[in-house]
Amino acid sequence: MSYISVALTHSPKLNTIAHTGTDGVAARVYRMVKRSNNDEQEQPQGDDSVHPVYLPQGTVFKIARMRPKRSNTPPNPEASKAWRLKQTEEEAMTMLESAEVRGLKLMPTGSNYTFMAMLCNPETGKEYAAVYKPVRGEAPLWDFPNGTLYQRECAAYVVCRALGWSFIPPTVIRDGPHGIGTMQLFIDTDESRNLYDFRDEHEFEIQRITIFDLITNNADRKPSHFLLGMDGFVWGIDHGLCFNSVPKLRTVVWDYAGMDIPEDIAQDLQELATNHVKTKKLEAQLNQMLDPSEVEIFFKRLESLAQNPRFPQLNSRRQVPWGFF
Repeated sequence: MSYISVALTHSPKLNTIAHTGTDGVAARVYRMVKRSNNDEQEQPQGDDSVHPVYLPQGTVFKIARMRPKRSNTPPNPEASKAWRLKQTEEEAMTMLESAEVRGLKLMPTGSNYTFMAMLCNPETGKEYAAVYKPVRGEAPLWDFPNGTLYQRECAAYVVCRALGWSFIPPTVIRDGPHGIGTMQLFIDTDESRNLYDFRDEHEFEIQRITIFDLITNNADRKPSHFLLGMDGFVWGIDHGLCFNSVPKLRTVVWDYAGMDIPEDIAQDLQELATNHVKTKKLEAQLNQMLDPSEVEIFFKRLESLAQNPRFPQLNSRRQVPWGFF
């Protein structure tokens, strides 16, 4: 097997990786946040410290784009927080729970079986697209109990709505052609754009999702889990790896590390954390889907962040998923 050489250069200011292919293509520089995939030891510092890493030839990296200039338009927190769909939440949830499944198409990406479902309202004849994730299609994981990812997906939606936020599409648990699982409304998105294209112009929405990941202990926030809807708002998907009782936060968004949380977001956290009626209702809902210990520590994270509203610091390479690169 032929290999290409990748030189990992450690600089006090910025770690970079120089990629030089055997075909003579000019070297390309990639931003890095961890020193090595497998080496926990402290690496020597300095511009001349080079450590060869070997990867199979044909390995493809995406070149990091320069960040666009920040928009001077002030964020509109209320507009991005408000309910975004033409249907009311009750109408959307009822449709997802009771509509007939007319067809399924396997969505090939991802580690779990996921289907695009065509739903039909038997009363009106209207058709809707939804994402169906049956528990039977969940791949076993060593750090999450088997057969629980669909419940975590739905629990994430419940928490999002309890905070008064709307970036997660309506999600229900129901029976389907392959058994019980989640059914989530499909959102039409601009597939030509990704997180790195729109993160500056939608900074407030990204910050809100980042805080959500912190309190729900999201272990899998990749760039592809941020979607720019055709409605102009950012949506967040794939929350099956949330609510673990052990610290698991893993995300590609560390732009705001150590910064104060915006006041509007902090107020939403404090409102939920201090509202006894809301917390009791939410606790009862979560106890139907999560282990009691996971529910307990979720509320502890919420209360802690409400009392000290600051974005966390990056303190471990394990807090960055592979999708970052």
